[in-house]
Amino acid sequence: MGTSQITAPSCAPSPVPGDATPSSGVIHINVRHAAGFTVIGNHLAQHRGLSLAAIGLAAHIQSLPAGARIGIKHLAERFPESETRIAAALRELEAHGYLHRSRVRLADGRIVTRTVSYNQPGAVAHPVLAPRPRTRRSKPAAPLPASQPPPRATTPEPRPAPTPAPEPTPAPAPQLTPAPPTPTPEPHPVPVFVPAPTAPRTLPPPLPQPRALTPQLHQAAAALLADLRRHTPALTLSESDIAALTPGVATWLERDAHPDTIRRALTTDLPSPLKHPAKLLRHRITTLLPPPLPGAEELAPPRRNTVVIPLQNCDRCDRAFRSRHPGNCRDCRSALHTAA
Repeated sequence: MGTSQITAPSCAPSPVPGDATPSSGVIHINVRHAAGFTVIGNHLAQHRGLSLAAIGLAAHIQSLPAGARIGIKHLAERFPESETRIAAALRELEAHGYLHRSRVRLADGRIVTRTVSYNQPGAVAHPVLAPRPRTRRSKPAAPLPASQPPPRATTPEPRPAPTPAPEPTPAPAPQLTPAPPTPTPEPHPVPVFVPAPTAPRTLPPPLPQPRALTPQLHQAAAALLADLRRHTPALTLSESDIAALTPGVATWLERDAHPDTIRRALTTDLPSPLKHPAKLLRHRITTLLPPPLPGAEELAPPRRNTVVIPLQNCDRCDRAFRSRHPGNCRDCRSALHTAA
Protein backbone atom coordinates (compact mmCIF):
# COMPACT_ATOMS: atom_id res chain seq x y z
CA MET A 1 0.00 0.00 0.00
CA GLY A 2 1.22 3.48 -0.78
CA THR A 3 1.76 6.22 1.87
CA SER A 4 -1.15 8.60 2.21
CA GLN A 5 -0.45 12.26 1.42
CA ILE A 6 0.04 14.53 4.45
CA THR A 7 -1.57 17.95 4.00
CA ALA A 8 -0.56 19.48 7.42
CA PRO A 9 2.61 19.24 9.53
CA SER A 10 2.54 16.99 12.55
CA CYS A 11 3.47 19.89 14.94
CA ALA A 12 3.82 23.67 14.77
CA PRO A 13 7.27 24.94 13.77
CA SER A 14 9.40 26.33 16.58
CA PRO A 15 9.62 30.14 16.59
CA VAL A 16 12.80 31.73 15.33
CA PRO A 17 14.75 33.42 18.16
CA GLY A 18 14.36 37.19 18.01
CA ASP A 19 11.21 37.16 15.85
CA ALA A 20 8.73 36.15 18.58
CA THR A 21 6.35 38.90 19.78
CA PRO A 22 5.87 38.96 23.59
CA SER A 23 2.35 38.46 24.86
CA SER A 24 2.66 41.36 27.33
CA GLY A 25 5.04 44.14 28.27
CA VAL A 26 6.93 46.61 26.13
CA ILE A 27 7.80 45.98 22.49
CA HIS A 28 10.99 47.69 21.27
CA ILE A 29 11.32 49.08 17.75
CA ASN A 30 14.96 50.18 17.59
CA VAL A 31 16.46 52.26 14.80
CA ARG A 32 20.22 52.68 14.72
CA HIS A 33 21.34 56.28 15.26
CA ALA A 34 24.08 57.60 13.04
CA ALA A 35 24.46 61.05 14.67
CA GLY A 36 23.00 63.20 17.47
CA PHE A 37 22.73 60.59 20.24
CA THR A 38 23.97 60.10 23.83
CA VAL A 39 25.10 56.83 25.43
CA ILE A 40 23.47 56.30 28.84
CA GLY A 41 24.07 53.23 30.97
CA ASN A 42 21.36 51.03 32.41
CA HIS A 43 22.75 51.77 35.89
CA LEU A 44 21.22 55.25 35.45
CA ALA A 45 18.15 54.47 33.35
CA GLN A 46 17.13 51.63 35.73
CA HIS A 47 18.43 53.09 39.02
CA ARG A 48 16.46 51.87 42.03
CA GLY A 49 17.26 54.78 44.33
CA LEU A 50 16.59 57.73 42.01
CA SER A 51 13.23 59.24 41.21
CA LEU A 52 11.93 59.44 37.66
CA ALA A 53 12.52 63.20 37.58
CA ALA A 54 16.15 62.75 38.68
CA ILE A 55 16.80 60.06 36.03
CA GLY A 56 15.32 62.25 33.29
CA LEU A 57 17.29 65.29 34.49
CA ALA A 58 20.54 63.28 34.50
CA ALA A 59 19.86 62.09 30.93
CA HIS A 60 19.19 65.69 29.84
CA ILE A 61 22.39 66.98 31.49
CA GLN A 62 24.54 64.26 29.88
CA SER A 63 23.11 65.14 26.46
CA LEU A 64 24.12 68.82 26.75
CA PRO A 65 27.42 70.12 25.35
CA ALA A 66 30.21 71.26 27.64
CA GLY A 67 29.63 74.75 29.03
CA ALA A 68 25.82 74.60 28.81
CA ARG A 69 23.87 76.36 31.57
CA ILE A 70 22.11 73.98 33.97
CA GLY A 71 21.11 76.32 36.78
CA ILE A 72 17.86 75.75 38.64
CA LYS A 73 16.16 78.81 37.15
CA HIS A 74 17.39 77.93 33.64
CA LEU A 75 16.05 74.36 33.95
CA ALA A 76 12.74 75.64 35.37
CA GLU A 77 12.29 77.79 32.25
CA ARG A 78 13.08 74.80 30.04
CA PHE A 79 10.82 72.20 31.76
CA PRO A 80 7.35 72.39 33.36
CA GLU A 81 8.64 71.20 36.78
CA SER A 82 8.96 73.78 39.56
CA GLU A 83 12.25 75.06 40.96
CA THR A 84 11.66 73.07 44.16
CA ARG A 85 11.27 69.78 42.26
CA ILE A 86 14.32 70.46 40.07
CA ALA A 87 16.43 71.35 43.13
CA ALA A 88 15.36 68.11 44.83
CA ALA A 89 16.31 66.10 41.71
CA LEU A 90 19.75 67.77 41.59
CA ARG A 91 20.32 66.86 45.26
CA GLU A 92 19.42 63.24 44.47
CA LEU A 93 22.00 63.15 41.67
CA GLU A 94 24.63 64.66 43.99
CA ALA A 95 23.88 62.10 46.69
CA HIS A 96 24.35 59.18 44.24
CA GLY A 97 27.49 60.59 42.62
CA TYR A 98 26.10 61.54 39.20
CA LEU A 99 26.62 65.26 39.84
CA HIS A 100 29.08 67.42 41.78
CA ARG A 101 28.62 71.15 42.34
CA SER A 102 31.22 73.46 43.87
CA ARG A 103 31.65 77.21 44.33
CA VAL A 104 34.70 78.61 42.47
CA ARG A 105 36.08 82.15 42.59
CA LEU A 106 37.21 83.49 39.19
CA ALA A 107 40.17 85.76 38.50
CA ASP A 108 37.92 88.85 38.36
CA GLY A 109 36.53 88.11 41.85
CA ARG A 110 33.17 86.64 40.78
CA ILE A 111 31.95 83.44 42.43
CA VAL A 112 30.33 80.90 40.09
CA THR A 113 28.99 77.37 40.49
CA ARG A 114 30.96 74.68 38.67
CA THR A 115 28.97 71.55 37.87
CA VAL A 116 30.60 68.23 36.92
CA SER A 117 28.43 65.41 35.46
CA TYR A 118 29.53 61.77 35.71
CA ASN A 119 28.06 59.23 33.31
CA GLN A 120 29.22 56.39 35.61
CA PRO A 121 30.07 57.38 39.22
CA GLY A 122 33.05 55.68 40.84
CA ALA A 123 34.17 53.90 37.63
CA VAL A 124 37.90 53.36 36.91
CA ALA A 125 39.08 53.69 33.30
CA HIS A 126 40.53 50.42 31.90
CA PRO A 127 42.46 49.97 28.60
CA VAL A 128 40.29 48.82 25.73
CA LEU A 129 41.47 45.45 24.37
CA ALA A 130 41.51 44.90 20.60
CA PRO A 131 39.11 42.17 19.52
CA ARG A 132 40.65 38.91 18.30
CA PRO A 133 40.13 38.03 14.63
CA ARG A 134 37.55 35.33 14.11
CA THR A 135 38.45 32.29 12.00
CA ARG A 136 35.85 31.17 9.54
CA ARG A 137 34.74 27.63 10.08
CA SER A 138 34.61 25.35 7.12
CA LYS A 139 31.10 24.44 6.13
CA PRO A 140 30.29 20.72 6.31
CA ALA A 141 29.63 19.03 3.02
CA ALA A 142 26.01 18.82 2.09
CA PRO A 143 24.59 15.31 2.45
CA LEU A 144 23.77 13.47 -0.75
CA PRO A 145 20.13 12.82 -1.49
CA ALA A 146 18.86 9.40 -0.64
CA SER A 147 17.93 8.58 -4.24
CA GLN A 148 21.47 9.20 -5.59
CA PRO A 149 23.85 6.20 -5.18
CA PRO A 150 27.22 6.83 -3.52
CA PRO A 151 30.17 7.30 -5.90
CA ARG A 152 32.36 4.37 -6.57
CA ALA A 153 35.80 4.22 -4.94
CA THR A 154 38.60 4.72 -7.46
CA THR A 155 42.20 3.70 -6.92
CA PRO A 156 44.48 6.78 -7.05
CA GLU A 157 47.44 6.70 -9.32
CA PRO A 158 50.81 6.40 -7.53
CA ARG A 159 52.78 9.65 -7.42
CA PRO A 160 56.53 9.98 -6.87
CA ALA A 161 57.54 10.82 -3.29
CA PRO A 162 58.60 14.49 -2.92
CA THR A 163 62.15 15.28 -1.99
CA PRO A 164 62.28 16.36 1.70
CA ALA A 165 63.31 20.00 2.12
CA PRO A 166 66.11 20.88 4.58
CA GLU A 167 64.91 21.86 8.02
CA PRO A 168 65.34 25.62 8.65
CA THR A 169 67.49 26.77 11.54
CA PRO A 170 65.24 28.16 14.29
CA ALA A 171 65.79 31.86 14.98
CA PRO A 172 66.49 32.93 18.56
CA ALA A 173 63.37 33.95 20.44
CA PRO A 174 63.18 37.74 20.95
CA GLN A 175 63.33 39.01 24.53
CA LEU A 176 60.12 40.70 25.57
CA THR A 177 60.47 43.94 27.50
CA PRO A 178 57.69 44.28 30.10
CA ALA A 179 55.55 47.35 29.55
CA PRO A 180 55.50 49.91 32.37
CA PRO A 181 52.47 49.54 34.64
CA THR A 182 49.64 51.87 33.80
CA PRO A 183 48.82 54.09 36.80
CA THR A 184 45.29 53.54 38.00
CA PRO A 185 43.51 56.86 38.56
CA GLU A 186 41.95 57.30 41.95
CA PRO A 187 38.16 57.25 41.89
CA HIS A 188 36.51 60.60 42.45
CA PRO A 189 34.97 60.80 45.94
CA VAL A 190 31.22 60.71 45.87
CA PRO A 191 29.84 63.81 47.63
CA VAL A 192 27.44 63.06 50.43
CA PHE A 193 24.52 65.43 50.94
CA VAL A 194 24.07 66.32 54.60
CA PRO A 195 20.77 68.13 55.29
CA ALA A 196 21.01 71.33 57.30
CA PRO A 197 19.80 71.07 60.89
CA THR A 198 16.32 72.42 61.34
CA ALA A 199 15.25 74.52 64.28
CA PRO A 200 13.10 72.74 66.88
CA ARG A 201 9.42 73.30 66.34
CA THR A 202 7.76 75.35 69.06
CA LEU A 203 4.41 74.09 70.28
CA PRO A 204 1.46 76.53 70.24
CA PRO A 205 0.25 77.84 73.62
CA PRO A 206 -2.59 75.86 75.19
CA LEU A 207 -6.18 77.00 74.80
CA PRO A 208 -7.39 78.98 77.86
CA GLN A 209 -9.75 77.13 80.19
CA PRO A 210 -12.43 78.73 82.41
CA ARG A 211 -12.36 78.33 86.18
CA ALA A 212 -15.90 76.86 86.21
CA LEU A 213 -17.48 75.74 82.92
CA THR A 214 -21.17 75.84 83.79
CA PRO A 215 -23.82 74.53 81.34
CA GLN A 216 -25.09 78.07 80.69
CA LEU A 217 -21.56 79.32 79.95
CA HIS A 218 -20.85 76.32 77.69
CA GLN A 219 -24.09 76.85 75.75
CA ALA A 220 -23.45 80.59 75.25
CA ALA A 221 -19.86 79.99 74.01
CA ALA A 222 -20.92 77.22 71.59
CA ALA A 223 -23.77 79.35 70.22
CA LEU A 224 -21.40 82.30 69.64
CA LEU A 225 -18.98 80.08 67.65
CA ALA A 226 -21.76 78.53 65.56
CA ASP A 227 -23.18 82.02 64.83
CA LEU A 228 -19.91 83.26 63.28
CA ARG A 229 -20.82 81.91 59.82
CA ARG A 230 -23.79 84.30 59.67
CA HIS A 231 -21.41 87.25 59.83
CA THR A 232 -18.43 85.69 57.97
CA PRO A 233 -19.15 82.63 55.76
CA ALA A 234 -15.43 81.75 55.71
CA LEU A 235 -15.63 80.93 59.45
CA THR A 236 -17.93 77.93 58.99
CA LEU A 237 -16.83 75.44 61.68
CA SER A 238 -17.55 71.77 62.14
CA GLU A 239 -19.08 70.33 65.31
CA SER A 240 -15.73 68.95 66.44
CA ASP A 241 -14.05 72.36 65.97
CA ILE A 242 -16.83 74.10 67.96
CA ALA A 243 -16.49 71.54 70.78
CA ALA A 244 -12.70 72.10 70.88
CA LEU A 245 -12.90 75.93 70.88
CA THR A 246 -15.83 76.31 73.30
CA PRO A 247 -13.69 76.36 76.52
CA GLY A 248 -11.61 79.26 75.12
CA VAL A 249 -14.67 81.39 74.28
CA ALA A 250 -16.18 80.48 77.67
CA THR A 251 -13.05 81.96 79.30
CA TRP A 252 -13.72 85.25 77.47
CA LEU A 253 -17.33 85.27 78.69
CA GLU A 254 -16.21 84.39 82.22
CA ARG A 255 -14.01 87.50 82.16
CA ASP A 256 -17.08 89.67 81.38
CA ALA A 257 -16.25 90.13 77.65
CA HIS A 258 -19.27 91.21 75.63
CA PRO A 259 -20.34 88.82 72.79
CA ASP A 260 -20.00 91.64 70.26
CA THR A 261 -16.45 92.27 71.46
CA ILE A 262 -15.59 88.57 71.06
CA ARG A 263 -17.20 88.44 67.60
CA ARG A 264 -15.32 91.56 66.46
CA ALA A 265 -11.97 90.18 67.70
CA LEU A 266 -12.48 86.86 65.86
CA THR A 267 -13.80 88.19 62.52
CA THR A 268 -11.75 91.37 61.89
CA ASP A 269 -8.89 91.47 59.33
CA LEU A 270 -9.13 87.85 58.14
CA PRO A 271 -6.50 86.62 55.64
CA SER A 272 -7.59 85.86 52.08
CA PRO A 273 -7.88 83.02 51.23
CA LEU A 274 -8.61 81.49 54.63
CA LYS A 275 -7.44 77.85 54.57
CA HIS A 276 -7.73 76.78 58.23
CA PRO A 277 -10.45 78.77 60.07
CA ALA A 278 -10.29 76.62 63.22
CA LYS A 279 -6.52 77.16 63.62
CA LEU A 280 -6.92 80.92 63.13
CA LEU A 281 -9.69 81.15 65.73
CA ARG A 282 -7.64 79.07 68.19
CA HIS A 283 -4.71 81.47 67.75
CA ARG A 284 -6.85 84.59 68.24
CA ILE A 285 -8.73 83.18 71.24
CA THR A 286 -5.41 82.36 72.92
CA THR A 287 -3.34 85.45 72.08
CA LEU A 288 -6.09 88.14 72.34
CA LEU A 289 -7.55 86.90 75.65
CA PRO A 290 -8.31 89.99 77.82
CA PRO A 291 -7.43 90.06 81.53
CA PRO A 292 -10.21 89.80 84.16
CA LEU A 293 -12.07 93.01 84.94
CA PRO A 294 -10.83 94.69 88.13
CA GLY A 295 -13.17 94.96 91.15
CA ALA A 296 -14.36 98.05 93.02
CA GLU A 297 -11.67 97.66 95.65
CA GLU A 298 -8.94 97.52 93.02
CA LEU A 299 -10.30 100.67 91.30
CA ALA A 300 -10.48 102.69 94.54
CA PRO A 301 -7.66 105.26 94.97
CA PRO A 302 -5.02 104.31 97.50
CA ARG A 303 -5.40 105.85 100.99
CA ARG A 304 -2.68 108.03 102.42
CA ASN A 305 -0.97 106.79 105.54
CA THR A 306 -1.62 109.80 107.93
CA VAL A 307 -0.20 109.77 111.47
CA VAL A 308 -2.75 110.78 114.20
CA ILE A 309 -1.21 112.78 117.06
CA PRO A 310 -2.79 111.75 120.39
CA LEU A 311 -4.57 114.10 122.82
CA GLN A 312 -2.83 115.17 126.06
CA ASN A 313 -4.21 116.98 129.20
CA CYS A 314 -2.37 120.11 130.33
CA ASP A 315 -0.72 119.73 133.72
CA ARG A 316 -1.72 123.30 134.82
CA CYS A 317 -5.15 124.01 133.34
CA ASP A 318 -6.22 120.46 132.53
CA ARG A 319 -7.08 121.51 128.99
CA ALA A 320 -6.79 118.97 126.17
CA PHE A 321 -4.24 119.50 123.41
CA ARG A 322 -2.55 117.34 120.77
CA SER A 323 1.04 116.42 121.42
CA ARG A 324 3.23 113.37 121.22
CA HIS A 325 4.46 113.98 124.77
CA PRO A 326 2.50 114.97 127.95
CA GLY A 327 3.09 118.49 129.46
CA ASN A 328 1.59 121.97 129.31
CA CYS A 329 -0.53 123.39 126.55
CA ARG A 330 0.59 126.27 124.36
CA ASP A 331 -0.98 129.03 126.51
CA CYS A 332 0.46 127.70 129.75
CA ARG A 333 3.89 127.42 128.15
CA SER A 334 3.64 131.06 126.93
CA ALA A 335 2.59 132.25 130.45
CA LEU A 336 5.44 130.44 132.13
CA HIS A 337 7.87 131.90 129.61
CA THR A 338 6.54 135.45 130.20
CA ALA A 339 6.72 135.06 133.99
CA ALA A 340 10.29 133.90 133.72
